Amino acid sequence: MAQLLELGLDTFGDVTSGADGTPLPHAQVIRDLVEEAVLADEVGIDFIGVGEHHRDDFAVSAPEVVLAGIATATRRIRLGSAVTVLSSDDPIRVFQRFATVDALSNGRAEVILGRGSFTESFPLFGFDMNDYEALFTEKLDLFAALLRDNGTPAGVTWKGDLRPPLNGQHVYPLIETGTLKTWIGVGGSPESVVRAARYGLPMMLAIIGGNPARFKPYVDLYHKATGQLGGEKLPIGVHSHGYVAETDEAAREEFYADYKRMHDRIGAERGWPPYGVDAFEREIEHGSLYLGAPETVARKIARTVKVLGASRFDLKYSAGPLPHARMMRAIELYGTKVIPRVREILAEETVAGEKVDA
Repeated sequence: MAQLLELGLDTFGDVTSGADGTPLPHAQVIRDLVEEAVLADEVGIDFIGVGEHHRDDFAVSAPEVVLAGIATATRRIRLGSAVTVLSSDDPIRVFQRFATVDALSNGRAEVILGRGSFTESFPLFGFDMNDYEALFTEKLDLFAALLRDNGTPAGVTWKGDLRPPLNGQHVYPLIETGTLKTWIGVGGSPESVVRAARYGLPMMLAIIGGNPARFKPYVDLYHKATGQLGGEKLPIGVHSHGYVAETDEAAREEFYADYKRMHDRIGAERGWPPYGVDAFEREIEHGSLYLGAPETVARKIARTVKVLGASRFDLKYSAGPLPHARMMRAIELYGTKVIPRVREILAEETVAGEKVDA
């Protein structure tokens, strides 16, 4: 497991605060995000995902464009979305844009497809929320056809209800390596789990609260459905919030206020109660907030990876107005301290397990 495990980062391009505490311009946030990705590449992080939003507290509405900029400034880190809101986009254009990022990055692009937890893109692009499920279902089916057939001589033949069909067509640019790694983002519904299995695509679990072990039944369902459909065992990924500092105390002190601001702003729209210290501490100790010194964060990631059999863990390191300088330090610690320690812990447990079995 330790050899196969990928450890990445996710950001939504949260609008951060400047030195005087005022929000930075969206343009500056995007430039800072590229700098964060370059550092992630330099310190050995495997992946960076950039989210898509269409609201004033997030700077990134076109993650593929940002990823293209990152591609030309990095060497080895894999680049993807977190997530692409396929329901309100055109699957062919999504495929083309990520194929372009793949070309610029020499094959490092991947895409995480989902419905997203925010719905601003639907009225913005003229889609009816009443078609929420139908839009995602059909567009995912078309995207799966592109993945399967676009690289074949026959091209893509596909028919749906919401757009004209394709008849032996190709979409360009072609993927140089032949395939684009594609995940399905899942928030926790059995239907989404089975859908990912049906299309033979890896599943990325968005675990943003509570004990991550509660998602084990979804992992079991995914593997069971994949097996029943005759597919091979596919990767499981986990996306969760977190932050790394030199000590547990410093991490709490540096992160809480900005995380609360983000949580309360979104919560006011969704009817959540105000976020408090008790909830914060519960998520750190027993839930899905991976926060603390490198050793603390590494041990918690290793537990989650082991419990869920994950082959990828992505830490969502941005949190509302959390300043760029703090995120840069967290990225450095994650790459230089947390990642090596996670691999070490898992390797030690593997050796110990082998000795017990013997």
